[in-house]
Amino acid sequence: MNLFLDYLTVTALFAFVALPAAVGLIRERRIDRQLRAAERREAKPTETRSAARPYKVTRHLNGRSWVKA
Repeated sequence: MNLFLDYLTVTALFAFVALPAAVGLIRERRIDRQLRAAERREAKPTETRSAARPYKVTRHLNGRSWVKA
């Protein structure tokens, strides 16, 4: 009976120590999946309202503000 209680104690202590690490690992994997999904959504091309002629934004060399070209 003592041997069983010793094994039970060691198992309980191991679970007590390993459980927070396992929970953190599961949480990190969930966050990684969410970040990958967000990157895939961001990578998809989106339709613009004025699909006829998209404009390009350039900067003047003399330091003026941004203008449409």
